[in-house]
Amino acid sequence: MVATTSRADCAHLTRRAATPLPRLWLVLGLTGTFMVLEAAGGWLSGSLALLADAGHMLTDVGALGLSVLTAWIAQRPADETKTYGYLRWEILAALVNGAALFGIAAWVVVEAMQRIQHPEPIRAGLFLGVATAGLAVNLVSLGLLHGSREGSLNARGVYLHVLGDALGSVAALAAAAIIWLTGWTLADPIASIALSLLILVGAWRLLRDSTDILLDAVPRHVALAEVQRRILGVAGVAAVHDLHVWTVVNGVVAMSGHAVVPDLEAHPGVLEGIRTEMSSLGIGHVTMQLEVADECEEVRAVAAGARAGHLHHGGHAH
Repeated sequence: MVATTSRADCAHLTRRAATPLPRLWLVLGLTGTFMVLEAAGGWLSGSLALLADAGHMLTDVGALGLSVLTAWIAQRPADETKTYGYLRWEILAALVNGAALFGIAAWVVVEAMQRIQHPEPIRAGLFLGVATAGLAVNLVSLGLLHGSREGSLNARGVYLHVLGDALGSVAALAAAAIIWLTGWTLADPIASIALSLLILVGAWRLLRDSTDILLDAVPRHVALAEVQRRILGVAGVAAVHDLHVWTVVNGVVAMSGHAVVPDLEAHPGVLEGIRTEMSSLGIGHVTMQLEVADECEEVRAVAAGARAGHLHHGGHAH
């Protein structure tokens, strides 16, 4: 009996560590529980920094829930209609997370400016206690996600959300200490603005990376000119055209192109040489079409001949 292999089975897609579902569930539980406590503490103490951080955590809960869902979907195997599987669901989740972070930062800045113009009394003791507890929870969550943040853009988005929470807790803790020691309540909105600027940096990077992947842009660590140079350096290759390099999902880089190899007997060796060169550049999924002549040049020559014949024919009177 002859075994058959589907296109999905032969995709040769190897990726880094996937989004860790059990850890995401745990971080989701910790974040959701403390979000309620922090919102109550911010309301009772009158602290904008705590309320802002609780609002950030509310979005984190939604982002974490979305990340858990998309990580589960992304684990579904490839099939005959979706040959790359569902990996890019994680990229969509990362894009949503980045956009949400921008919205949070804008809201915090607006609220902070209002607090600067109209200061309100703050219960520094309660503020300090809640901020300390928030920092502890966020540090635990960061520890759970630290090892997997580079393997998945989705996990990286979640990590940045939690990192923003941790930085928010640090800013809130500093503001609480200043208010406790000096009574200067403007420390609260100022800390909130500082937090929003830090959030924006991470949000921009997340949006940039996820958008590049969705647009099939050349990965930042790969130079297209270097890819072309490596292919032309393989013995037997005369020319290269229609070259494309893109990221399927974080950690999976693909390349396709056409190479002109006049000697048919050299084709197997050329393919192996190209795969070796691309592997050294971090490109693991390679699809090359080998041609004995440049098909693009032939098409252009035929088109040019047709145009010339048309002009010649059009120049005669009827």
